Amino acid sequence: MIPKILYVFSLLSLVFGNENSCLYYDSYHGEPITEEEYQQRVVENTTFWCTNVLSTCNPDEWRRIDGSCNNLCHPNRGMPHTPTLRLLPASFSGNVEEGFQIRDSKSGDPLPDERPLRTSLLPEARVPDQVFTQLVAHYLLFSVSDTLSIHDSINFVRWKPYCCLPQGKKDRDCVQVKIPNDDPVHRFSHLRCMKITRPLSYQSEGCLQNDTVPERIISATPSLDLSGLYGADPAKLAKKGRLFKNGLLQYELINGKMWPPNVKSNDTLCILNEPPAETRCHATPEDALNSLPGINLFGIWFWRLHNYIASELAKVNPCWNDDKLFYTARDINIAISLQIYFYELMPSLMGVTNLLRAGVLSPHPGFRDVYNPQHFPQISAEFAYALRWFHIIQENEQKMYDTKGNYLKSMPLTNLTLRTGYLAIDNNLDHITQGAFRQPGGRFESSVDPDIAEIGLSRATEGTDIPTFDLVKNRYFGLGPYVKYLALCSGRKFKKFDDLVGYIKPERLDIIKDKYKNVEDIDLMAGLWTELPAEGSFLPKTLQCIMEEQFIRFIVSDRHWFERPNRPHAFTLKQLLEIRKSTISRLLCDVGDKVTEIQPYGFIRPGPGNKISSCDRIPKIDFRAWKDRSCVSSNYAGNPYARDELSE
Repeated sequence: MIPKILYVFSLLSLVFGNENSCLYYDSYHGEPITEEEYQQRVVENTTFWCTNVLSTCNPDEWRRIDGSCNNLCHPNRGMPHTPTLRLLPASFSGNVEEGFQIRDSKSGDPLPDERPLRTSLLPEARVPDQVFTQLVAHYLLFSVSDTLSIHDSINFVRWKPYCCLPQGKKDRDCVQVKIPNDDPVHRFSHLRCMKITRPLSYQSEGCLQNDTVPERIISATPSLDLSGLYGADPAKLAKKGRLFKNGLLQYELINGKMWPPNVKSNDTLCILNEPPAETRCHATPEDALNSLPGINLFGIWFWRLHNYIASELAKVNPCWNDDKLFYTARDINIAISLQIYFYELMPSLMGVTNLLRAGVLSPHPGFRDVYNPQHFPQISAEFAYALRWFHIIQENEQKMYDTKGNYLKSMPLTNLTLRTGYLAIDNNLDHITQGAFRQPGGRFESSVDPDIAEIGLSRATEGTDIPTFDLVKNRYFGLGPYVKYLALCSGRKFKKFDDLVGYIKPERLDIIKDKYKNVEDIDLMAGLWTELPAEGSFLPKTLQCIMEEQFIRFIVSDRHWFERPNRPHAFTLKQLLEIRKSTISRLLCDVGDKVTEIQPYGFIRPGPGNKISSCDRIPKIDFRAWKDRSCVSSNYAGNPYARDELSE
């Protein structure tokens, strides 16, 4: 059912796409296909997932919305639906004739059931962190939406909600997660099953034969390009994003607040709004902005930031036309997001020294160019999966404050899933914004917020243990044993449980031994939950390793990486130095609701050396660095970027 619905968008891409002739590529193999082959896929209804449609590359053009032409030799790499890579070979049981199944233990027995394994290894607790604010979890969630997609969750929430019913036993896509009779929470409830579906794969969607190793399919572009905001489909951006005036995105002004345009919720979006008061639902190119609170918050803020940047550029360069303003604003917006992510958030979590040693950070503020076209824009399957570890640092109780720091009320974040309308009433967005940089986040330790473990997706589905689902996905994604990744990262071999001393937290190692029969049975996520942090980092050692490896790939594979001096439409050194001023606190000062005071380091809890103070004390970008000398002429004669409507 999903492909038939989404197939419409592939047709729209053809109708509204680039005027140049269309080129067709197999999304998995990355090879061109003929017009005849494409038409056959239309008949088979496999074009959406299995085929990329693009126009001829221009080496000097801006970063494309759909990610195509990032690699000029392999132009479809970087687009949605292109494959991940694996750091280690896939690990499944079974064979071609039997079909690939989740791996068994070394003894041939099934691995431990996921729910009791989770409740043993990852207890439930709500412990405030002593270092980080709630903004950390919100920004991490938003950044995840930039490279991953939510269609697997939509599958079991909306399209196949019957997976725990008898019908679900007959549907191969359904997975029934057992809840034992002695479950610490549900022993007195009626629930004995949690529903989930297998991940959509190139095999399930008809792109590859079923006798090949299952590979998950992802709908986002694999580069950090704010595709969660701008989308990955030029036709959808034209219809639901761009205003086509002064470089702006479409917007609505309500009581002085700028919002993305509104649309009536349908059977997928904003379905948990509580009418009549809650009516807002964002009509954006990427509908995922309406999904989870962190994605929603930063989606609004970066939407506003684009328009703020475009407006500032228009003041500096009144002769620029809409296209010039839009693409320059988008380029700056992406660069700001990367500067915050790589140079503010990740050093706080992973350690500056570690990231400098790994080559993730530049040791100086100027240009750097490590682009290598031999590396495709891709994410590893392990990176896409390991980011789920951050579920354990999510503090579900979102506190709200006024601008003076007075506590007002709180709201469980799980109650805001698919409920965008709540943000637009009673000044709730204002109060949540204030809370996001004042409130501590969840502590970086081996526990999980009870609501994340027992409620998960709120009223969207009953009984959603997100960390347990993470274990299930660990197995259905075909990820190898934890010790294989530990060996990859450490250079050591691990043959017995005692070899894990110094890597696994001592109090958790006994539980690991009790639950698993062999050290090579340990699931990757189980290892990450119980692993000691890397030196100088808050993250587990193996997670640190997987993330550093992917961060390097982001940088070397992206032809449009913001620090490159010779990319198309590259920043000047002066402009890059202005981008370096970007911080999460400056972002909220510029586009946050009623944020006039904030601590300089917004990801860190306010306190000595980081006291809440006026936004006037936080450096801001000077957009005069983008001054176009050709705009000096009063009549703009001969300027290729002359404004569309000079009378404005």
